[in-house]
Amino acid sequence: MIDMLWLIILVLSLLIEALTLGLATIWFAFGALAAWVLSLFGIHMAVQVTVFFVISFVMLYYTRPVAIKVLKIGKTKTNYESIIGKEGVVTEEINNLKGVGVVKVDGNTWTARGKTNEIIERDSVIKVAEVIGVKLIVEKIQ
Repeated sequence: MIDMLWLIILVLSLLIEALTLGLATIWFAFGALAAWVLSLFGIHMAVQVTVFFVISFVMLYYTRPVAIKVLKIGKTKTNYESIIGKEGVVTEEINNLKGVGVVKVDGNTWTARGKTNEIIERDSVIKVAEVIGVKLIVEKIQ
């Protein structure tokens, strides 16, 4: 009977993990698997529970940071990171000396400055070189 409990915990942990994809419950699935194997050999319930918690928390503590780093869980590009390298159009002349300039990239309007001090005329096609604060640093495409 207790082996069924460990299987239920195992399946529920895997199901929740599959639904969330956030590395939240996979560690408890490992613990439940270990406890289930022990239950098949008739090991005392207290040992099963202890092994479940030890395996779960050891896996959580030691492997979660590595897994998050490798799988890049929770790391989504923000708008400014994804815009670097994209092309757009100058909607207001870019003049670094006057501190003016506006571009439209991917349908969004951004204030912009030139990568160099050259004036970039309205309707010129530009490429985003970097983002500094809330301004795009752009270069004119020849």
